Amino acid sequence: MSQAKGVQLTYDDGARAVELAREAVEGFVVNGRREQPGSMIDAFYNRTGAFVRLESTRGRGSLRGCAGGYESNDQLGHVIVDAAIEAASEDSCGSEVTPTELSSLTVSVCCVCNVVLTDDPVADMELGTHGVAIDTGSERGWLYPTVPVEHGWSEAEYLGRVCRKAGLPPMAWQQEDVMVTLFEGQIFRERDPEGSIEELTN
Repeated sequence: MSQAKGVQLTYDDGARAVELAREAVEGFVVNGRREQPGSMIDAFYNRTGAFVRLESTRGRGSLRGCAGGYESNDQLGHVIVDAAIEAASEDSCGSEVTPTELSSLTVSVCCVCNVVLTDDPVADMELGTHGVAIDTGSERGWLYPTVPVEHGWSEAEYLGRVCRKAGLPPMAWQQEDVMVTLFEGQIFRERDPEGSIEELTN
């Protein structure tokens, strides 16, 4: 097992990350353009991965988009903007977020602070803390750290679901030519659409 450390955010940094993601989503959905991060806070100049997750509060609720990556050579502020736009686009969940949906979406940002390359993901994984990425070189898939807890999955079930997302058989994570990466991130999210922001802790 090998680890690579990333950035650590304060609560204010995380709250601004969520605000930045929402601004990027709104700029894309309403105006059809990529908003620049503007005057970035110091933490946003760090080069690390990030994910943005959009969830609908309408009806029974549903995932409306999720995008990003666990590693990046770009500055965090730009990674958040790009992930937010991709999450709102039709490339994420099959249909683009519409302007009428914005007031019923909650925005969540996961800023990667630790990456673990592992030969034994079941032993090294902590459910609710680690996201999982599967990579064969041609097929890739990943899931957000909170997903297995939300669905009550075991470590093996979680790995199998990520494999399926990558278009692989559920047990592919056990194969030697499949790289499994665990990523740990700080997750900040809106409690309600456009509402107060909380940091998720285990």
